[in-house]
Amino acid sequence: MSGALERWYAICDERDPAALNTLIAENAVFFSPVVYTPQVGKAKVIGYLKAAAEILFNDSFRYVRELRGTDEAMLEFTVTIEGIEVNGIDLIRWNMHQEITEFRVWLRPLKGLQIVQQLMARKLSAQRHPAQKAK
Repeated sequence: MSGALERWYAICDERDPAALNTLIAENAVFFSPVVYTPQVGKAKVIGYLKAAAEILFNDSFRYVRELRGTDEAMLEFTVTIEGIEVNGIDLIRWNMHQEITEFRVWLRPLKGLQIVQQLMARKLSAQRHPAQKAK
């Protein structure tokens, strides 16, 4: 089995958020740049990552730098969203079972953060209220 980080890269490359189910630990925590409280638990973390994938994984998304430790990595990325170039960092930690236990995201510039916040709010609302999606 490949490591957690390699599995994360595969999910990003294949644009396959369904594979998150086998990568995210039950007690995982997600730290969003736009939500002030940590999101705790596998289902919440997957929900946030799926919403983010729908927004960020366009043709311009690229990881441009990686700093890797034994059980954590910092990945710098760039993406253009609605004409705004956004720079970000994913700080990912995993356990001995190669499951992601913590995922933190930072974004810049402020205009990029604001557009991501707006789009994430819509995606997360649609996840919580799927019947309203059709309206």
